[in-house]
Amino acid sequence: MKDLLNNISNVLDLRKLNQEQLPQLAKELRAFIIDVVATKEGHLGASLGVVELTIALHYLFDTPKDLLVWDVGHQAYGHKILTGRKDVFHTNRQFGGIAGFPSKEESEFDAFGVGHSSTSISAALGMAIASGLKGKTTKQHIAVIGDASIASGMAFEALNHAGVSEANLLIILNDNAIGIDPSVGALKEYLTKVKTDKKLAAQNNIIKALNFDYSGPIDGHDLPKLLAELARLKNVKGPKFLHVITTKGKGLLQAEEDQVTYHAPGKFDKVSGQRILKEKSVYTKYQDVFGKTLVELAAENDKIVGITPAMLTGSSLKLMLQKFPERTFDVGIAEQHAVTLAAGMATQGLLPFCAIYSTFLQRAYDQVIHDVALQNLPVVFCIDRAGLVGEDGATHHGVFDFSYLRCIPNLIIFAPSNEIELRNILYTAQLGLKNPIAIRYPRGTGSIVNWQQPFQKIQIGTAKQLKKGSEIAVLSIGTIALNVEGAIALATNSEQISHYDMRFVKPLDEQQLHTIFTTYKKIVTIEDASVCGGFGSAILEFASKNKYQNNLTLLGIPDTFVAHGSIDNLQSKLGLDAKSIANKLNLLS
Repeated sequence: MKDLLNNISNVLDLRKLNQEQLPQLAKELRAFIIDVVATKEGHLGASLGVVELTIALHYLFDTPKDLLVWDVGHQAYGHKILTGRKDVFHTNRQFGGIAGFPSKEESEFDAFGVGHSSTSISAALGMAIASGLKGKTTKQHIAVIGDASIASGMAFEALNHAGVSEANLLIILNDNAIGIDPSVGALKEYLTKVKTDKKLAAQNNIIKALNFDYSGPIDGHDLPKLLAELARLKNVKGPKFLHVITTKGKGLLQAEEDQVTYHAPGKFDKVSGQRILKEKSVYTKYQDVFGKTLVELAAENDKIVGITPAMLTGSSLKLMLQKFPERTFDVGIAEQHAVTLAAGMATQGLLPFCAIYSTFLQRAYDQVIHDVALQNLPVVFCIDRAGLVGEDGATHHGVFDFSYLRCIPNLIIFAPSNEIELRNILYTAQLGLKNPIAIRYPRGTGSIVNWQQPFQKIQIGTAKQLKKGSEIAVLSIGTIALNVEGAIALATNSEQISHYDMRFVKPLDEQQLHTIFTTYKKIVTIEDASVCGGFGSAILEFASKNKYQNNLTLLGIPDTFVAHGSIDNLQSKLGLDAKSIANKLNLLS
């Protein structure tokens, strides 16, 4: 059998093939994705599920002139390989390599940057309207969206608008019944019925009711059917909707059978599919510290409920689900709803722990302000994946939370420096706080083996001195304290350096700060967050308000979007690793 993929470097090469050759290309493309991801890691299952659809789209449509938007970019590996990036695909998500998600800066074929879900319909509709205004009525605009993503409020808003437009828009629903965790909700149940009830699909159809030309559901792995239907839809005017049924992880048995794990399985054997497990760390992931501690607390406090927007596994709230299913709520990809649901529960005396990634909490900012903080409701925001997250890159780094939360009245903001601090603030949060609290912690493991110590209440707004020195005060917030400790050990002037774990960004420990500002002429703040408006800015504001003239140095994430790479590589590049911090401290002597 001729090796087809080796002879394809771009979509023009793809379009030279006969349709009868495309199933063979699909096999080769799947094997190529499996081969690379097996050793380089990344998101596997979603891209395997859309191989045929990817080939069909680029074969029939005139991309990049026709605009193709993926939702989300987990699905786009085959797209990248067929659009000129096959030879560099091995650098996917690696430091200095191509991004794990579509990026406008990377390729003209990436019509829209996508890292968060549920944006594709709005973006593609905007493009279609723009084309219409320019008189380009034959230009095609395609949004490929998953069944988990389409349940989000933003996707519904876009469907509502698109249905009354005359835009040349094709929405393709990639329906595999799973996002990262299994899809949830009434829409998911409806889509499940549609798959088996042809009468429901043809007549009582939600999408048709929104004025779309609906077709499907069809088998997304049947290339002849896909090609025929897409070719027909190219000539249909106005908003169109194609319902495609796929299997996430298609072509790798383990990925089909364990779709949650094989969403992003790490390294695995490309032949057997068996995962190559890393040596088990003696340390615990922060998400598991949260999950296990919450189960402990919930066993003693029946007011505690857990809420997450489609991040049961990633946040380890699945541990709460296993123990207390009736008090655990996965609301799907619906961050705004998750926050206001928590607010509603809090008005009735429940104590909601809302587990959400830092980058996703950005999507519910209005709800944090209006529905929680303005009403001063005791919602506990458990903000996972804060700081640099590594290979997922700019769309997923949680570096803006200090800045966007610090200006909100009534909100307490805490960043634990280790697992015990996280455990104790979770305990403190359920002791009857009168305010909402945001607890920010990173991706990955901590630094303490025996972290399950007896609970201790943390006094709100208090800092801790970790080391005493003579001339320089380093004020850290969160787990970057570990890098500071390493830096002090490396510094030639270590005896001059004091180290304070400030713990609270809001309220600040002003009593401790007065002592620091009257004791040390040189003060350094350090955070794994944006320096614009973040923790260091809070310290500058304190100094200005109290007319202190100390020499202040602010270290953190600069005013730029940080690309992808390992956390070690990124910290080194940004000057936040122990060696770089030590060099800066040496210069202050």
